[in-house]
Amino acid sequence: MLGLTFDQAVVFGALAVALVLFIDGRIRHDIVALIALFITTVTGVVPWDQAFLGFANKAVIVVAAVLVITRGLLNSGLVERILFRLAGVGDRPRLQILTLGGLVTALSAVMSNIGALALMMPVGIGMARRCGRSPSPLLLSLAFCSLLGGLITQIGTPPNIIIASFRAEHAPGPFTLFDFTPVGLGVALAGLLFIAAIGWRLVPRRPGQADPGDRFRLDGYLAEIRVPPGSPFDGRSLADVAEIAPTVVLAGLVPANSGPVVTDPDRVVGGGDLLLVRGDAPALQQFTREGNLEMMSGCVEQGAGPECALCEAVVPAASPIAGCTVPVAGLEMKTGVDLVAVARPGVTPMVRLSEVVIEPSDVLLLAGAPPALRETIRTLGLLPLADRKLRPASGRRLNLAIGLFGLAIAITALGLVPVEGAFAMAAAAMVLFSIVPIREVYNSIDWPVVVLLAALIPVGHALETTGGAGLIAGALLGLEGELPVIALVATMLVASMLVTNVINNAAAAILMAPIAIGLAAGLEASIDTFLMAVAIGASTPFLTPIGHQSNALILEPSGLQFGDYWRLGLPLSLVVLAVATPLIILFWPP
Repeated sequence: MLGLTFDQAVVFGALAVALVLFIDGRIRHDIVALIALFITTVTGVVPWDQAFLGFANKAVIVVAAVLVITRGLLNSGLVERILFRLAGVGDRPRLQILTLGGLVTALSAVMSNIGALALMMPVGIGMARRCGRSPSPLLLSLAFCSLLGGLITQIGTPPNIIIASFRAEHAPGPFTLFDFTPVGLGVALAGLLFIAAIGWRLVPRRPGQADPGDRFRLDGYLAEIRVPPGSPFDGRSLADVAEIAPTVVLAGLVPANSGPVVTDPDRVVGGGDLLLVRGDAPALQQFTREGNLEMMSGCVEQGAGPECALCEAVVPAASPIAGCTVPVAGLEMKTGVDLVAVARPGVTPMVRLSEVVIEPSDVLLLAGAPPALRETIRTLGLLPLADRKLRPASGRRLNLAIGLFGLAIAITALGLVPVEGAFAMAAAAMVLFSIVPIREVYNSIDWPVVVLLAALIPVGHALETTGGAGLIAGALLGLEGELPVIALVATMLVASMLVTNVINNAAAAILMAPIAIGLAAGLEASIDTFLMAVAIGASTPFLTPIGHQSNALILEPSGLQFGDYWRLGLPLSLVVLAVATPLIILFWPP
């Protein structure tokens, strides 16, 4: 690398490797971040005694605390009370998007984006089902609204927290809780109004959960169903069974005495054999009833009475069962709930159910008593897709959760306690008062994001201390004579937007913040101007489903494809650029 020092070459090399791996996507983001960290530490660019200081960084502490507080607000019943008020929302798409999108935007300002979206997703899907419409416009609108809401406060999204920590190192103090509000609120309102008025019409109507014939755009659930002796299918060939039951797909047969999967259509089905069947939940139930068969679930085998229910749920990336085989996942379900079927985008694996490795975005069909289902879904961090009965929350826990959260915001806004201290204490208090049970504390924290932040923070600092950020900033400064400062601010915002669409938004903020600081120093301008541009840009990945978990979460339930996101995302990005740039100059002049 001509013209670079050894340390600069190492940092740029580590970041190049990380960027390629981020885009490739086959290695988890937190592992990629650790690879970049180890490259810089082994070569001596980052001293070993500083390699893991990122875990003590205030940004990491605030992110973890906010996630615990989010779980507390969920457990308190606050959201159920809010959703209870939405029962009267009409059938007009614009009103639905404005109401649900506005609520997601507001919730995302004070809790995690993914948490706010997860709350509204079942409601949006239910509305789409009821109206007989495709859920894709509503779900993509809600996902983007969750990102817009995160712009409003420091705790709304990890990039804001990271930017505040960078500002604390280069200015008299960090950004405060509501320093992001003037710009963020303006952008969020403009984005919400655009989505509700025009944007939702740009989203392709894909067959999703509102379409009864193809509920998830999946190959269907893969389930194992036992043929008992005396069943109408006992003694029939696989071809005959397939003809009798056209609503499901027979993927194969496992002999009663075990053995490899048999797919020969002439194979005769015998008592005790297992049928590997694909189909949606209603089709599987109908097939089981017609053939007097036994779905491989203790609950279902006992008769699917009033104490047993089926529930569909999505596996998010942070769920503890992601990466587990079905038997291992079953060991974690200690509340009497059975995992009876799995569905996956594209082609569901042609293997025994016990051999399926559960992946993020898989849809699980769970069976059990309703209270046990609710507890299991909450414990494993799953996202239910079936309709939920909404009920008002209990008073004491609700008031206590709101009081603790409000107190944390108040003492932070008054400057009495730093944000990391206030929110860490609020999280601890929610545990102390049993709003968040001990067993849920660690499950509520998105550990891959925590590790990613902690690993990349030293690398981001190395980019700055080695002069690498200054080199990039110097290249941008070459445009100073040709472009006014407002255009450079817009350039920094657009660059952050592009980066955050291919890598994690927190990683984008860590990488772009040193460049923004270097650019401001070269211009002898305020660093606040350019840090705000990075904060907005890094938090608005609207072009791809991989830029943020919210985008990825709705990919399968909505039926959208990878290339559908830009249809709404590109014009929305232009709206953000047009609104944010003058607001940044107005409230944070250079």
